Amino acid sequence: MRAFRVRDTGASAQIDSLPVPDPSPGKIRVKIAACGLNFADLLMQKGTYQDTPEPPFTLGMEVAGTVDALGDGVEGMSIGDRVAVFGGSGGLAEYGCFDATRAVGLPDAMPFEDAAAFQIAYGTSHVALDHRARLQPSETLLVLGAAGGVGLTAVEIGKLMGATVIACARGADKLAIAQQAGADHLIEAETADIRAEVKALGGADVVYDPVGGTQFTAAMRACKPEARLLTIGFASGEVPQVPANHLLVKNLSVIGLYWGGYLKFRPDVITDSFRTLFGWYAAGRLKPHVSHTLPLERAGEGMELLRSRASTGKVVITLP
Repeated sequence: MRAFRVRDTGASAQIDSLPVPDPSPGKIRVKIAACGLNFADLLMQKGTYQDTPEPPFTLGMEVAGTVDALGDGVEGMSIGDRVAVFGGSGGLAEYGCFDATRAVGLPDAMPFEDAAAFQIAYGTSHVALDHRARLQPSETLLVLGAAGGVGLTAVEIGKLMGATVIACARGADKLAIAQQAGADHLIEAETADIRAEVKALGGADVVYDPVGGTQFTAAMRACKPEARLLTIGFASGEVPQVPANHLLVKNLSVIGLYWGGYLKFRPDVITDSFRTLFGWYAAGRLKPHVSHTLPLERAGEGMELLRSRASTGKVVITLP
């Protein structure tokens, strides 16, 4: 089988030929149809992600496909089941073996491309806004990086939860996509004064930040008293340093969110979230946005789309 592999930390990934794996006890083998790319794949390639495997390893955190083999002890699943799996790695390959407990059955009407674009982006935003920030219908949500893989889902879910959503993104095209996802107000990230524009709209109750850097600082200064700032990631490459005295004066809370961490200590948070999200999808209330669909041999191009922040929504790699 073909797999998009990192041979050495910091080296570019490339396609290798590997034997098709057999599932060990408690695992399933999936014939992978689609794999969603994530910013964490870039960090993993550099060796800076918190859960980077020892090289060599196959990139690809979230997949969708068909179960084609069962390891000993797997119950409640059958060969031929359509599933999505957050494996953490191993998804950019024609086959992969994953813990059966991480597999989620797919709605019949859900294409594999949608399923591969769904878990991390929607899961991150829903757990962040609902479980961590306790976003309320009367509140104002500011989403930074609002046209990116997770940012766009935060706009969509924020509107579903009844909030007024301010979307901040680079360029008219990206802002238009955020508006289509339900944003009430739009801010151009590179040319506008984010602090001034958010304050003119009344300030933010919740900030959703996958960007970091100067945008985090501007957003914090535009918060209402008792606002909550969600740190989702640092796509800008700059981890902001939080002045604790500002938190004190305005009674602000900075809340970290590492979605994958819940699989280790509170998996019920993830399963409960998925139950809600897949229900919303089946009801037609969520519409995953995939800006690029590429074959495995062009996975490197997909990674570059993330690195250059040229994509909107998700980049999905498809396999035959």
